[in-house]
Amino acid sequence: MPFIKSIDEQEANGRVAELFEAERTKKGYVPNYLSLFALRPEVYDAWAKLIGAIRANMDLRRYELATLAAAQALSSSYCSLAHGLVLKEKVFDETELTKVVNGDASEEADRAVMALARKVAIDASRITEADIAPLRQLGFADEEIFDVVLAAAARAFFSKTLDGTGTEPDREYRGLLGSGLSERLAIGRPIEP
Repeated sequence: MPFIKSIDEQEANGRVAELFEAERTKKGYVPNYLSLFALRPEVYDAWAKLIGAIRANMDLRRYELATLAAAQALSSSYCSLAHGLVLKEKVFDETELTKVVNGDASEEADRAVMALARKVAIDASRITEADIAPLRQLGFADEEIFDVVLAAAARAFFSKTLDGTGTEPDREYRGLLGSGLSERLAIGRPIEP
């Protein structure tokens, strides 16, 4: 239960009702984060536009790995679960995803992306040229490195908003990810009962 009042489906109208209906159609339920952002739908819309602009320049795998790494570094259960689920459904089988979640991705580029994203999330003021060098050595252009930084920095906003308000990850993640992965990804706030 969040520490501040959120909006439920029965209270929703206008833009909020549209957002709820879109998510219910897509996921089969209204996520807890959307009930929170319903307090300020214009902020949610701005967030969606920002993330859309960042994702437009990255392939799904790279975006999701950077996002997952940043979420894990921030101890964000909600974002770790959400992006772990995307990786499970669209990128990795369960064995490889478990390796990724445990910090042992098979691909060197994946490990480098995740390392930089973690450092950005933990303390971006301590990033040095040496932190960027592994990506350059793997052939990443500066624009691609910037995309990783953008994904990690944006994740900090969303994760901190959810955790700062006590918003619990949706209970549906248990069934969607299975108990092993959902427990491993719930690294901060517990999944709602």
